[in-house]
Amino acid sequence: MAVSGAHASVSPATDRAGGLPPFSARTRLLVVAPHPDDETIATGLLIQQVRAAGGEVRILLLTAGDNNPWPQRWLERRLLIRAADRRRWGRRRHAEVLQALQTLGVPEPALQSLGWPDMGLTEVLLQANGAAMATLATAIGEFRPDLVAVPALSDRHPDHGTAHVLVRLALAGQARPPALLTYLVHGREESHRSVEIRGTAAQSANKRAALAAHRSQMALSGKRLARLAARPERYAYAEVAETSPGAATALPWQPPMWLRPWLQLSVASA
Repeated sequence: MAVSGAHASVSPATDRAGGLPPFSARTRLLVVAPHPDDETIATGLLIQQVRAAGGEVRILLLTAGDNNPWPQRWLERRLLIRAADRRRWGRRRHAEVLQALQTLGVPEPALQSLGWPDMGLTEVLLQANGAAMATLATAIGEFRPDLVAVPALSDRHPDHGTAHVLVRLALAGQARPPALLTYLVHGREESHRSVEIRGTAAQSANKRAALAAHRSQMALSGKRLARLAARPERYAYAEVAETSPGAATALPWQPPMWLRPWLQLSVASA
């Protein structure tokens, strides 16, 4: 699927303003989701539209979302969360994401779970042996996507920003990297987001039903999550430069908006 800067045409069924080309049976979408529910909130409409066109979708779930103590305390009526309790919670959230994906038309084999630690992706990134990047590179290489949806670097959740860096590093060195769409779940959306997707009434209803499948998250945050899921899905393209294997990889630095007014650039001569 060739990606161009031209605006996608707007069909009677869907509204896809921005630089997305038409989806087809050749489209291969990889959604990188740090936690269960991110796939629905950020890409529930995108997933359905790719599937409706006959394209293939895979969900790469980085964590089980098991480090989620307050909803677990509320629903299980327990104060102390032990390791076994977290594992049980992770299994519950895994079952929820499977149900959500079924609602979105994604079969169970299309979900690949890496089982990395929830709230621990920064430590995964900093592993000296580079195992995380190798795992991601293998997963991406096996699926061969032409479109990857990944959290934005500016997302305030540490696992989301780290997921962006991990994917960018995993894509480094690819001769023909896929197009990279970034989405924002935590934080204020920036005005330059160039791709917007609106769904049909049926697609929007399916997305709401998929979100409802994440019952553990709706218990305490239902209204907030419903607001997030009700807005159009907005994405920005992230440039992935073609690099030769072994070459240095340049990553963008994107400080949070609140910090930028206090930043200053100092230039020192050598």
